[in-house]
Amino acid sequence: MDAQPDDFVFKGLNIPHNTNNKLGSNVTLVSAANLPGLNTLGISMARIDFAPYGLNPPHTHPRGTEVLTVIEGTLYVGFVTSNLPNGGNRLFTKVLYQGDVFVFPQGLIHFQFNVGKTPAIAIVGFSSQNPGVITIANALFGSKAPISVDVLSKAFQLDQKVIQNLQSLFWMDNNH
Repeated sequence: MDAQPDDFVFKGLNIPHNTNNKLGSNVTLVSAANLPGLNTLGISMARIDFAPYGLNPPHTHPRGTEVLTVIEGTLYVGFVTSNLPNGGNRLFTKVLYQGDVFVFPQGLIHFQFNVGKTPAIAIVGFSSQNPGVITIANALFGSKAPISVDVLSKAFQLDQKVIQNLQSLFWMDNNH
């Protein structure tokens, strides 16, 4: 099939999306899946809308680095390094304002939180046409079939009833 002009345009990234959910955020991804012209180019992007105090929860992109620009509002952002040679992990955080840019290295757990009393908007670029997303809480406590309570209670050093309660909760996905 030959490429068509419409394969190279995505319309609507200027439109705010609904943040009326438990997280107070909404991610609109533009990737090769909905913009075929990105296929083989190794890039994609997204718009993230935040309600006041909205959160894009801890997650990772296994196939791409993310660079975020704050368009409107104030975001507290951060990522955790992978295991360091001396043990442990290190948290890198900043409060970002309009026009600030922050990089989240590929594969590292990261988050964005709107610390302002007004909505916030961020535009992100990815170094992959399909960066993927793994939302940590959803993956661990909301997987189908569920991860064994024994495994999670030992890994988090929590009582099994706490794990069962976490697994019983509704884990939402803010990626669209």
